[in-house]
Amino acid sequence: MRAIILIVAILLGLSAPARADDVAEAQSVIRAQERAFSRDDAVAAYSHAAPEIRQLFPQANIFMQMVRQGYAPVYRHKSFEFGEARAAGGHIAQRVHIVDDNGEVWEAMYTLEQQSDGSLKITGCSLLKAGQSV
Repeated sequence: MRAIILIVAILLGLSAPARADDVAEAQSVIRAQERAFSRDDAVAAYSHAAPEIRQLFPQANIFMQMVRQGYAPVYRHKSFEFGEARAAGGHIAQRVHIVDDNGEVWEAMYTLEQQSDGSLKITGCSLLKAGQSV
């Protein structure tokens, strides 16, 4: 529940449409992680996680297990398409439309944050089955 409240707060704060460069970079990071999941490459997938996520899941294999169990549509899917993005102050929220292996439709909201080295890292992903309310 706290994650949903945090996502809503970030989205409200990100009221300006994202710049094309910001969106392209964010989508590149998300896509790289998605491809790492498809290869079962825990180290590569974990490399795109922000420090806060790494504190919660201190090893790549622990992170990957969490994704397999809690984010199955992100881990394995038939379709993974980018939707609307918002950005402000080094934070980006990127909506992703997912069709899982069973043909069920999901909405994912990725949040990313610019790091001190200038890179973007994934700070969270909320997942909601299409038609469910928050």
